[in-house]
Amino acid sequence: MSEPTGKYSITMPRDIAEAAKARSGPSGLSAYVAAAVARQIERDNLNELIQVAEAEHGPVTDEEIQALRDQLHQARQQQTGGASAA
Repeated sequence: MSEPTGKYSITMPRDIAEAAKARSGPSGLSAYVAAAVARQIERDNLNELIQVAEAEHGPVTDEEIQALRDQLHQARQQQTGGASAA
């Protein structure tokens, strides 16, 4: 079952609206914009979680980020049988 919808009027730069309309495909501009807004809300929520975690535990260092990227890269290589994952 789909969520109830509402009709809203928004204003955005014409070039952005035209690009979104051109990319929206068969689902239409409303679905395209709704998906974009949903992704932005997810990002905002993640940023809030990061701020809370950093306030409690301190900021994550570049070295910690790189170490986690290295672990992820190694795990992907193991899953693909040692093939290089980009």
